[in-house]
Amino acid sequence: MATDKAIALTPEDISALEEKYLFATYKRSELFCSHGSGVHLYDMNGKRYLDFLGGISVNSLGYGHPRLTRILTEQGRQLIHCSNLFYHPYQGALAKKLVEVSGMAKAFFTNSGTEAVEAALKIARAYGNARAGNGKPVILTLKNSFHGRTFGALSITTQDKYQAPFRPLVPDIEVVEEFTVQALEKAFSDRVCAFVMEPVQGEGGIVPLPVDFVRAGRVLCDRHDALLIADEIQCGLGRTGKYFAFEHFGIQPDVMTLAKSLAAGYPLGAVLGNARVAESLGPGDHGTTFGGGPLACRFALEVLRIIEDENLIAKVDSLGRYLMDEIKKLAIQHRSIREVRGMGFMIGIEMGAAAKETVSRLLKKGIITNAAHETVLRLLPPFIIEKKHADEFLTALDAVLGEIESES
Repeated sequence: MATDKAIALTPEDISALEEKYLFATYKRSELFCSHGSGVHLYDMNGKRYLDFLGGISVNSLGYGHPRLTRILTEQGRQLIHCSNLFYHPYQGALAKKLVEVSGMAKAFFTNSGTEAVEAALKIARAYGNARAGNGKPVILTLKNSFHGRTFGALSITTQDKYQAPFRPLVPDIEVVEEFTVQALEKAFSDRVCAFVMEPVQGEGGIVPLPVDFVRAGRVLCDRHDALLIADEIQCGLGRTGKYFAFEHFGIQPDVMTLAKSLAAGYPLGAVLGNARVAESLGPGDHGTTFGGGPLACRFALEVLRIIEDENLIAKVDSLGRYLMDEIKKLAIQHRSIREVRGMGFMIGIEMGAAAKETVSRLLKKGIITNAAHETVLRLLPPFIIEKKHADEFLTALDAVLGEIESES
């Protein structure tokens, strides 16, 4: 029997405590979480919810996977944290695994995605300064991108609602407004040290970048001696039906950022670099207190083993195609659906103003989703869902859209 006093709190108690003692940085849904199991999350009244958001692309293996709970217990008894001044068995092993599956050369571990982006930006500036001093400071980013909320990451997160309260931001950031080869060619110069892109924009509304645009970015980075940085924090580690989303485009980045699904719920991020940037950071140039701890790294190693042992990336690809095809069939019946886009288990349904209402009504029916970019129903389910769960979602979506459209 649980003895945590918080269990005895009512939902009203919990919301009152948060209102009094927390900065009001989140718009909470009226869901008070108790526990999870498999692909389901349960509220404090015992109601079960099918999770099609996965903690926003974090809980790739759902809740309570037995192999992960075993690791938590075993490693929790042995060693949770030790300083990065010392060695432990799992950081090098995890770096080796990530390097092998990504084609990169070196890794640095962080606590989160935004910290991984900060490290990538430092690598970019260090690389540029080593070649041209202060004459190569420019970092290119894309319209509607999202890379995090710390100051550097926020500076390349080109959505006004995130940036406006905190300007002025980091200088020498330039935004490519159109996803065309011509616009990218115009933006590049020998002053550019890096081009940062999400192969599939997540918070921007599940927008896969055009293939010719991404490939042109690779060519232009080579031509101008700049780094191509792929932000795979939301779209990486199997989410799109391949290990990394950049694989869909037939290119290889110089630097890549990871987090979210990396430890499937335990906080961990990483920045990976190829041989071109392997010497960009030396002792004292960067660091972290908690990043790459023994528990986090051992946990992530097991996550990667499970993904391989259960052949989950192939499953994401095939079941993701099924989901996309069935949603497109619903689009024929429902005028609310304007466009369906994505890859694997990263799907966006463009719905305009109906998106938020759809999220709310699906939640009442026991399905968890959310709205990205205000107008897009975003689906990021755990890799372990089955066809029956996809069909459950499709039935609920069909019903909700029917309700909304009958009322308008």
